[in-house]
Amino acid sequence: MAGLTDLAFDPWDPAFVADPYPAYAQMRARGRVIRYEPTDQWLVPHHADVSALLRDRRLGRTYRHRFSHEEFGRSAPPPEHEPFHTLNDHGMLDLEPPDHTRIRRLVSKAFTPRTVERLKPYVRRLADDLVAGLVREGGGDLLTDVAEPLPVAVIAEMLGIPEADRAQLRPWSAAICGMYELNPPGETAARAVRASVEFSDYLRELIAARRDRPGEDLVSGLIAAHDEGDRLTEQEMISTAVLLLNAGHEATVNATVNGWWALFRDPGRLADLRADHRLVPAAVEELLRYDTPLQLFERWVLDDIEIDGTTIPRGSEIALLFGSANHDPAVFADPGRLDLTRADNPHVSFSAGIHYCIGAPLARIELAASLSALLRQAPTLALAAEPERKPGFVIRGLRGLSVEIG
Repeated sequence: MAGLTDLAFDPWDPAFVADPYPAYAQMRARGRVIRYEPTDQWLVPHHADVSALLRDRRLGRTYRHRFSHEEFGRSAPPPEHEPFHTLNDHGMLDLEPPDHTRIRRLVSKAFTPRTVERLKPYVRRLADDLVAGLVREGGGDLLTDVAEPLPVAVIAEMLGIPEADRAQLRPWSAAICGMYELNPPGETAARAVRASVEFSDYLRELIAARRDRPGEDLVSGLIAAHDEGDRLTEQEMISTAVLLLNAGHEATVNATVNGWWALFRDPGRLADLRADHRLVPAAVEELLRYDTPLQLFERWVLDDIEIDGTTIPRGSEIALLFGSANHDPAVFADPGRLDLTRADNPHVSFSAGIHYCIGAPLARIELAASLSALLRQAPTLALAAEPERKPGFVIRGLRGLSVEIG
């Protein structure tokens, strides 16, 4: 086991957030598990360990299916945060079997390969239309003009959220996701609580409307599954819809802008991609690896485990460093180089095990559609201004990406 007294890991330091990868290299050289007192966590930086622990059933996203807070040696969340935790804790990402299995089985029907394949023409048309608008304006903010509206529209369409209501979704999602940062401040928690209440109230009304007039959307499907005896509570429906919206666009948005920012900084690779659009599928995987949109994923230790001779006791929290795993030279040759022809790319950006991202195939379609549309319609796309990175470490993205048609 190693400590961090002389390492540069500091998730609240803007310099570290701007480029955490050198610190990750130091951590991997130091050991396989590192105690980090500021967040009361054990950090795991190596790909082999991250990949294995994502599949290890001695770890869980929750402990409440086996222990009370007191039995687990943890304090209950503050009462004023209750609306956020009610919403978050009933989504399948923060549940363990059997509840996770039951809900995922129902939701997976909307993400079968055949269903996702049927969405391809819609996704491509939407990407083409959004990029055409950007081109007509001679440029703009790639984040707000293309990266955000594409996945938000797709998942909102799947859920059956009316177009007129969709402008609320991204602000709600951003506020809720603020709680996934390490030690979020009080004002961040307050915003997340407000958004949790407002989003839940909205979905409760939508569910009531779909009970009266069901459609072909996923919310109607969840209601039908409940009525047919699959025991999905209203809170589980609400939490599932919020999770699908948040997870269904957050990574895609950030992967899009992170990816283009990486390409603009590596003009040789961008030129290769522009010269051969057949590189797009491999480029999507490499951009997800190269600047990982979700840098850290947390798990609770349900039963004692040992990592490299260090016992991690029950009740501990482990932070799996996806960004570090995706730059591990034991798995990726020359990991600091953007390689759009990388053939073997087992990145962990979509997690693994029972919590593997259910929307990963759809995210890949969205990322490929927007990348292809920009390459075709805006072959001279150029950076118009240096972007500002969002301050959060866990969810890695930019505040915007100003571009122009060169």
